Amino acid sequence: MPERIAVFGGVSSNHLALEAGCRGARARGVEKLYCLGDLGAFGPHPDRVFPILERYGVLTIQGNYEESLASGRLDCNCGYTDPRDNRFAQIAYDYTAENTSQAAKRWMADLPKTLRMKLGGRRVLMAHGSPRRINEFLWHSTSPAPFLSRMLEQHATDLLLVDHTGLPWHRRLPGGDVVNVGSIGRPANDGNAHVNYALLTLGETLAVEFVPVAYDFEALGREMREEKLPEG
Repeated sequence: MPERIAVFGGVSSNHLALEAGCRGARARGVEKLYCLGDLGAFGPHPDRVFPILERYGVLTIQGNYEESLASGRLDCNCGYTDPRDNRFAQIAYDYTAENTSQAAKRWMADLPKTLRMKLGGRRVLMAHGSPRRINEFLWHSTSPAPFLSRMLEQHATDLLLVDHTGLPWHRRLPGGDVVNVGSIGRPANDGNAHVNYALLTLGETLAVEFVPVAYDFEALGREMREEKLPEG
């Protein structure tokens, strides 16, 4: 029988979207939920994320945010190169670090950096940025097929699930598939307000659906303003 899983990308402290995504996945009959890290960042009230993960039994790995918060780094190690991106990232990281409990930071320290499992007869590997670097950006437009095929071979996997860019895509390749699951926390800057998660059905064939998730983004915006986070 095919196995179905839901995989969430960066939450970015968007507790409203995470709740909506988990609830929607459960309504579709999905029993196994995973998150690829970056629980904090640009949204408000980061500690509101953790009870949702626990309530829905979401298995989570470290993103660069969890790695940095758990180790006491002074920045998010996001890997941005644009000065404007880095300025906003620093504001977001400082806010998240200040508003994340010590208990949550200790929990983050114990999260694995990757997850390996066998699903639907496939060797599945989950990582945040990539299996080789936690903050690597695997863009659809700049990741040629030979490069991705080598990554599958080198890391002994038939299905690689990643995030970090926050933009969903799926590539079928010789030797397997690579899926960027997108972001449950931040819209893709394409004019739409929804976020998304990846719903995968693993059987004889692999089916990947990027499920749009509607949430109360206006309420989230009010919370961000109340916390004096910048409009940008």
